[in-house]
Amino acid sequence: MNIIGKISDYFKSKHSCCDCGIEKITVKGLKKIAIVGSPNVGKSVLFNCLTGNYVTVSNYPGTTVEVSRGKTKIGEFEFEVVDTPGMYSLLPITEEERVSRNLLLNEKHDCVMHVVDAKNLERMLPLTLQLIEAGLPVMLVLNIIDEAEKACMKIELASLEKDLKIPVVGTVATTGRGIDILKGRIEEYVR
Repeated sequence: MNIIGKISDYFKSKHSCCDCGIEKITVKGLKKIAIVGSPNVGKSVLFNCLTGNYVTVSNYPGTTVEVSRGKTKIGEFEFEVVDTPGMYSLLPITEEERVSRNLLLNEKHDCVMHVVDAKNLERMLPLTLQLIEAGLPVMLVLNIIDEAEKACMKIELASLEKDLKIPVVGTVATTGRGIDILKGRIEEYVR
């Protein structure tokens, strides 16, 4: 059975509830993290958790699309963190998706964090698979995991990690839950 067919295996209910031209930009000496995912999954909140006040926002040439960049230090490594526009697929339909895809394919990243809404994992996992198939260094971040728990969903992170063969972390970026674990996993991943 393929991974899409196994998605429902990751959930256990407690009850019966329910081409624009992008310039390659690199900051010399820093490792790079890209934050990708659909709109409204908490990418920007996670970006702010990682970067604090060290943020620059710019439009890409020929577009009105904004991309935020910041810096952070995790363990012994310094990182440039890039918050990409929302995307649903590596096959772009919108200008935002085109910019995000080009950022991923034209810049070298040490970690591509795919942030998803934990309670909608089944709908969001296809992009994770596309990122993996593209050969990118993917880490899956199941954000808003508290809402999934309130909906009586228990996501088996270890099983999901084993099947996808990538790091999987659960977070609640608005409260900081799981952020220290995420930072530790990032440090391990880029080492």
